[in-house]
Amino acid sequence: MANIYFISGPCGCGKSTLADAYAQHLVKVEKQTRIYVIHGDDFHHGFVGMYEEDAFCEEEQATNPLAWSQVLKFNWECILDVAGKALKRGLDVVIDYVVEAELPLLQMLAKEQNARLYYVVLTASEESITKRLKTRGDDELIERAHFLKKKLDNLSENQGHLYDNTGKTVAEEVTEISKNMEDFWVQ
Repeated sequence: MANIYFISGPCGCGKSTLADAYAQHLVKVEKQTRIYVIHGDDFHHGFVGMYEEDAFCEEEQATNPLAWSQVLKFNWECILDVAGKALKRGLDVVIDYVVEAELPLLQMLAKEQNARLYYVVLTASEESITKRLKTRGDDELIERAHFLKKKLDNLSENQGHLYDNTGKTVAEEVTEISKNMEDFWVQ
């Protein structure tokens, strides 16, 4: 049975870093050789100069043909399409992107592809998130990251899937998550 390892969380929580490290763990430690990594932000960053990244308001969505809601919909279509193609080729997939209301889409993909879905929602203290974003020069994402942290921490479907990585190294995260991966299985 194929596996989908999905890593969500607010901006600045280390989703992409953990996705890459976990994929390497699967290959080097668990001796899996058929792993495909999908970074959702790769699709997001494909829209160069075509929309306002901070345009979350209805006015922007009404006047911009590529409003945030449409960009987000396109990104999810791409993520699901690529993941489906990888799974059909017998690959396990490790994906990172923010999941707000899209968990049912992932569950449907897992069901269609006869795959097990593991869902990890990274969280961290607001101070840690702020520090990470400032360090990488993404100060403009701090407000959005704090909003997402509160939202994701409190979504009922995320309970039991939250992993607080405040003060932990990536190696510690991989070790802890891999030991407890069954806890993150979405049945």
